[in-house]
Amino acid sequence: MTSNSANINTTPKAVAVLGANGHTGRFVIAELLQRGLKPIAIGRSAKRLAEAGFPERGVECREAAVEDDAALDRALAGAAAVINCAGPFMDTADAAVRAALRAGIHYLDVTAEQPSVQKTLDRHEAAAGKAGVAIIPAMGFYGGLADLLVAAVMDEWDNADAIEIFVALDSWLPTRGTRVTGEKNTAQRLAINGGQLEPVRQPPAERVSILPEPFGQQTFIEVSFSEVPLIARRTQTKELHSFLGTTALRDVRDPSTPPPQPVDETGRSAQRFAVDVIVSRGDVRRRIVAQGQDIYAVTAPIICEAVQRILSGDIRDTGAKPPAAIFNAASFLRALAPHLSVEVAEM
Repeated sequence: MTSNSANINTTPKAVAVLGANGHTGRFVIAELLQRGLKPIAIGRSAKRLAEAGFPERGVECREAAVEDDAALDRALAGAAAVINCAGPFMDTADAAVRAALRAGIHYLDVTAEQPSVQKTLDRHEAAAGKAGVAIIPAMGFYGGLADLLVAAVMDEWDNADAIEIFVALDSWLPTRGTRVTGEKNTAQRLAINGGQLEPVRQPPAERVSILPEPFGQQTFIEVSFSEVPLIARRTQTKELHSFLGTTALRDVRDPSTPPPQPVDETGRSAQRFAVDVIVSRGDVRRRIVAQGQDIYAVTAPIICEAVQRILSGDIRDTGAKPPAAIFNAASFLRALAPHLSVEVAEM
């Protein structure tokens, strides 16, 4: 456990949320409240924050644009950590991280964008380490979840021959934020081939894999997200490839696909997901599968569990690092029940 220069055990547990009135931001605010933390809702428009119903729940609202340093500094005053839900993260993450460092507080975001992860880790490791704060990009369904699953299933292994990640969604009804990010993010997606981080080879590989019910046999295309730069940062492997099911890919690429619709009192959609990770070393293959409901909603308990552990001092290190370098992966995943079911199996 690392002793934080900001004295994380006595800092008031207020957590600022950038983009609080967005789809994922609302789930995050609700999860923070449920955990007994004090959220501060930050957005570009005070009117929209009010329309989200935050004042009625006793949530303080503050107006700030991420490109306005002075306003952002005022908005973060009194917070012990900031969660950035305001994408696209190539547009917002750097300014938000710099504001967190000026305030001496922890930073986490939910980016699925590989360039954003790389930029955050490369630019801010030294400053974050010096400040004694944790800077964790992609602490959500995309990115952080797969990083933790890989670390948990590797366990005592310090290297692997190959890591394969299969993401199956029974549907993908994208939010407006997902649409905007998809339009702006034209960067080449990355994989590890022969021990080298490089663009996914074209045409992308197609695979067929059998997942637990309700998915069964699925067809996947190599489409990687923010998990690749996270895993590549801390894991020695000759091959790392991440695949997305064709059902999800078809939905998200179709401009007529509607946004997600709530089916329960928490606001979750009916979407089901599975993340299947297979790690190979020599003749041994290990497998871990996580399943749950609604990729946007499940991001809230993932990132809020991270914040709660940071604020309680239950961390291995500080600095700008992947989740599995900061947290005990197996313990973290167990804590996500009942939001997430995780099964480990030798192959």
